[in-house]
Amino acid sequence: MTGDETFEDLRPLLFSIAYRILGSVTEAEDAVQETWLRFEAAHVQPTSLKAYLSTVVTRVSIDVLGSARVRREAYVGPWFPEPLLSDPYEDPERAAELSDSLSMAALLLLERLSPLERAVFVLREVFAFDFPEIAAAVGRSEAACRQLAVRARRHMDDGRPRFDADRAEREALAGRFFDAFRAGDVEALRALLVADVDMVGDGGGKAPQWAQRIVGLENVAHVLVTMSGPFQAIGGTVEPRQINGQPGAVFRDRDGGVVNTMVLEIVPGGIQTIRSVINPDKLGHVGPVGDAWSVVREANRARLASGGDPLPPLAKRRLPE
Repeated sequence: MTGDETFEDLRPLLFSIAYRILGSVTEAEDAVQETWLRFEAAHVQPTSLKAYLSTVVTRVSIDVLGSARVRREAYVGPWFPEPLLSDPYEDPERAAELSDSLSMAALLLLERLSPLERAVFVLREVFAFDFPEIAAAVGRSEAACRQLAVRARRHMDDGRPRFDADRAEREALAGRFFDAFRAGDVEALRALLVADVDMVGDGGGKAPQWAQRIVGLENVAHVLVTMSGPFQAIGGTVEPRQINGQPGAVFRDRDGGVVNTMVLEIVPGGIQTIRSVINPDKLGHVGPVGDAWSVVREANRARLASGGDPLPPLAKRRLPE
């Protein structure tokens, strides 16, 4: 960073810090905006603008995280971070750490940490801040921050699976998965899923979804094939994309409205976890949001018209007539 940088130059870094602390695109954007307002109101000329703004956005994010956790405790069904299609902050020297810390799996592990542990871990392990900078950002001593960092790293290491599949292998397998999904090829899907594959959806009680968790190769492959044909028959499209730095896809209705995002967690041997975010409140930043209830209702009619069985029953709410 140079002394000539402006707030706008640092905005990508500030957003990236806030998103990893909060797991929400909307809340991260609000935290960055609040940081700007505080900076403007303070009329200061800090020695290091990066350090100053990083401190402000971290403190704002910690405050927001406290109230966000209360809301998440009352959340209907599994809670996932808001999907992020691209991280605006780039640092070639820390590309691996940035990518790893952005994954759905990593963000869900961060949820287990206290707000202070989470902030310290993000600043230290992801963005390589020095402990004096971290201490200033979270309002604790350097010694306390070192202890927080050790605890946070231990919790993260204990929960993080050891993935050996490299990026090229993940991309190739994901490509085969979405080809098989679009083709409704159940045998091809079975070959790509591990035996204890887990498919989980975050609808927040505001969108149609099948049982919140489906486990097992046969069960998951059956549901995927059951969904695929009717969805495409009514003009739905599957757009493979990198989501949170991992292979995934955006599902759109015939008018281009976003109805779902899907992320694949891949381990040696195949796909371990499939996470979908269906809650419309979490999809607005991806694009115009479609009516998922209408899509499922129409897909069900298409399946029945073709002689197939009805789609699997939906969780939490009955399918509208």
